[in-house]
Amino acid sequence: MRIIRIISVLTLFIAIATLNVDAQCKQFAKSECLPKLNPYTHDGNYHAAVLVEGEEAELYKTFYSDMEYRLAIVGEGKLPNIEFKVLDENKNVIYSNKDNNYAQTWDFKLENSKQLKLVVKVTPFNKPGDTPASGCVAIMFGFKLKK
Repeated sequence: MRIIRIISVLTLFIAIATLNVDAQCKQFAKSECLPKLNPYTHDGNYHAAVLVEGEEAELYKTFYSDMEYRLAIVGEGKLPNIEFKVLDENKNVIYSNKDNNYAQTWDFKLENSKQLKLVVKVTPFNKPGDTPASGCVAIMFGFKLKK
């Protein structure tokens, strides 16, 4: 019975810590990433996660024709560069911010509606043996109706 209590308490502490990190990351997204969408209208979704150097995350999103979009990706200051690539359904790279000095935003419009894959990676910075940095990475989308 005592082991069950210990496991329950540990589970509770882990859950509380995870919620706190998620809340902090969402707040980071609102304060640091959301302003980068201006003058585009935020789509209302907050995509944010704690990533470690060298770690990748993927996100699929459908985009529609006749709209202009802005993609904004911001990492906490302690992180090295955040690299992101946008790929089409055939895995062709449509855009890579690595080719643009690790830009935090990309404005685009599509001729046809399609689902795109976004691959976000925290570039390695530390030397082998060093403790890798970790921090929040926020991904947000904005749109404008085509005039």
